[in-house]
This record gives sequence, C-alpha cells and structure tokens, in this order.
Amino acid sequence: MRLANRDNTNFQLLRQFPYLYLLPQQTVNFDILFLMSNVSRSSLGSNFQAATSPLRLLVLSNGHGEDMIAVRILQELQRQLNPPEIFALPLVGEGRAYQELDIPLIGSVRTMPSGGFIYMDNRQLVRDVRGGLLQLTLSQIKAVRRWVSSQKKLGNKRAILAVGDIVPLLFATFSGANYAFVGTAKSEYYVRDEAGLLPRKSKNARWENFSGSVYHPWERWLMSRRRCKAVFPRDALTTETLKQWPIPAFNLGNPMMDGLEPTFSRQQFYSQDSQQQEIVRPFMVTLLPGSRPPEAYSNWETIMIAVSALLASFQERDSVFYTSGTVVFLGAIAPGLDSNILSQSVQSQGWRIESACPIQIADQNILTFKQRNAYLLLTQQAYNDCLHLGDIAIAMAGTATEQFIGLGKPAIAISGNGPQYNPAFAEAQSRLLGSSLILVEQPAEVAKVVQSLFKDPDILQIIAENGVRRMGKSGAARRIADCLQERLG
Repeated sequence: MRLANRDNTNFQLLRQFPYLYLLPQQTVNFDILFLMSNVSRSSLGSNFQAATSPLRLLVLSNGHGEDMIAVRILQELQRQLNPPEIFALPLVGEGRAYQELDIPLIGSVRTMPSGGFIYMDNRQLVRDVRGGLLQLTLSQIKAVRRWVSSQKKLGNKRAILAVGDIVPLLFATFSGANYAFVGTAKSEYYVRDEAGLLPRKSKNARWENFSGSVYHPWERWLMSRRRCKAVFPRDALTTETLKQWPIPAFNLGNPMMDGLEPTFSRQQFYSQDSQQQEIVRPFMVTLLPGSRPPEAYSNWETIMIAVSALLASFQERDSVFYTSGTVVFLGAIAPGLDSNILSQSVQSQGWRIESACPIQIADQNILTFKQRNAYLLLTQQAYNDCLHLGDIAIAMAGTATEQFIGLGKPAIAISGNGPQYNPAFAEAQSRLLGSSLILVEQPAEVAKVVQSLFKDPDILQIIAENGVRRMGKSGAARRIADCLQERLG
C-alpha cells in the first residue's frame, strides 16, 4: 500500500516537472523533489496571501490635534478601493477621535497632567513624569514592537503612519516596519520666510536653524532611512528645504484645512447683488478662546475685555466703523466647555440675553446677547460657520487660529498664561503665520489694530494671500491618502 502511494506521488511529481521524463529514472531523487514541491506551494501561497490581503496600518500620534489630522487622512484611506486595515496608538491622551471611528487601539493610553503641552514649559514635563509618563512610554514602545512582530508572523504587509513630531517618528523608525511621517509640529516659517531668515531677539534662537533647517540633523536622519517611504511637511517652504537631503518629501498640503466647509454656500450667502449685500452685511468678529478647560475660561475673560474696548472704539467719530450698522461677535465654543460659565462672563460685561438671532446660523441652541447695536453669539455646533463668517478673529487658540488664517483672514492674538497659549506659544505662532497674525500684549490694544487693518484694503489682500500660502488649500487628506496607498500599499 505504501509503495502504491509512493508510485502515485512520483507520478504526480513527474506531471509537475515534465522535463524529468528526459532524464534516466535512476538519477531522479523523488524525495528531494517532493520537499521542493511542498516548499514551492507554501511559498507561493504565502506570497499570494501577502499580495492580495490589505495593508495593516498602525497610526501613531501625539496630541488631540494630531489625532484629528490623522483621522482625516484615515477617513480618506477608508474610501479607497482596497483600504488598509487600520490600528492606532495615541501617544498622548485617550484617542477618542480614533474610538469614534471604531479603530482599535493596540496599547495603553492615558491623559497626562500637561495635556501634551510640555515643550514650552519644563514644569509641565516634571508633572507628566510624576504622573507616569516614563512608564507609559515604555509600555507603548513594547506595544508597537508586539504589533509589528505579530503582523510579521502572520505574513501580513505592515506599515506605520507617524503624525506629529519626533516622538512618533522615533517609534516608527525603530519599529522595523516601513513608515511615513506627517510633520505637524515644525515649519520653516518658524525661522524664515520666502525672503530669508527672520530677525530674532533671543540668542538661543539661532539653534532652531543651526543646520540649515528647522528639522535638526537627527530628525532628518530618521526621515531619510530606507524604510521611510514618504514625508508630508505642512507647507511648500518646508518641503523644498527638506528636499536638499535624500528625504522623500511631498508637498500635498495641510490636512488642518480639510473638513471646514460651512453649512451655507457662498453664492447663497451673497445674493445676486453682492456689492449691496456686502454693504448691509454686519461686521463680524470671530472669538476663539481655545478648547481646553480651565485655560479657555481664563482666555474668554481676556477676550471679553478686548470686545468691550472694540465696541467703545466703534462709537468714536474717527472710527472706520462709525457709520456702520450692526456688529456681530461669533463665539466659537468647543463642545467640551461649559457655556454657562462663558454666559455669566458675557453678562457681567453688560450684555443682556436676546431672543432673536441677527443672522442665520446652524445651531438651534445658540445663545444670543445684545448691547447697543452689537450682538454676541455663543455656539457649540457651528464652528465652521464661525470661521467662514468672521471678517477678523480675536484668538487665543492653536489649531482654530491657524484654520481661520488659512481661510485668508486676519487674526489678532493676545498672549495668555498657558499652559498652551502662553507668551512663548503666541510668539512662535506669530512667526508661523506671518502678517496674518497680529500679536498684542494687552486686550485693550485690539481695537487700534482692527481700525488700522480695515483702513487699508491692500494689507487685507496681502494677508489673504499669505494665509492661503502658509496653510495650503483643502483636500490635503485625500492627496496624502492616495500617496500612502501608492508608497506603502
């Protein structure tokens, strides 16, 4: 019986390798051929599985803003014909943005005392270390290695997308997998513009650009490794600078400018007689206090002082707005803030509750206040509309300020007390955004800046062009997703 099976096996091998008929039978070692046949089938099966199964993509990000940018890219990836299977590990915070998309988290997550804002304040770093930062980081490194190892054992194609700064980039580099990097934290605009290096007061500032780029040599080394398949800087100036080295940098825009469409169309807002509409349309000021309590509440108090000073300036005869009609202040309030606290602050400045809203806005729960010919609205559901409707912003926020300016509008920033929006952060942001962001020390100075800006249409045009150039056009997430599929898939 065994001989019959063996003869049948030999016959099958001769069918698989027909050229063996040309050889003397005694020279053919059927045992070796049998092993070769099995190995060949196993190898082909493994290769076929790797070629046809979707990419396994692990996303690493280190901050709430970075999570949101990553999610925009992932949503575009999920719309692809052969989307990757996505996993995530937020290195800072709990990763709620991922959880809302039902993306599985591969390791431990925890919110640190600083909320991730340690680079501007060493005291915040000490608090995080005491809160378990080192233990958390160690467990996250192990989680990434376990994930890569398990995907490798399963024969799956695997890659990592790092979003943020050098921390997720380091994790990706030493993971053993191919990776791509979305650099959100750095821009050449922090140290230079198209005309050259920016003048700086601090002697230590020269170290930010000591090697010819805001990205230091060790960061460029991480981006130039063979397994780094793509780098997506936040603007064209940074991309061109990185291309001086063997770094696969692509200028595809900034995902921060995606997902900001208003609920109205511009054609709907401005009817056929657009010039007349512009004349009768109220002057609108968007208020951006930030999203993190309790800092946002302190920022709101400061912004309300600026609003009072601005209202008073509108009553002066030499004001550019002296003959204007209605003025509307649009408070774009994050959903995580308590609107009652903000409302009490508004009423303490002499505003009274009003039942009728002066403009159409997509929020049934909007709070409306009135003082003389001015209205102040608090909305937690119409963020995009607030960005598009505002002519200018009074801002003490990170991402929101950049998005407003990216729409081609000026913003006035007031230095706060942190931990996020402190004087160091505000000064750095003013370098990043250039002429579009005017930084003042005291809230009372806002009124003078507003009057100056709107007396000179040429400055407003320069600001509009500057904002779009520095922040890029919408659609970056889709362009990055397409590139990732090509470079990693």
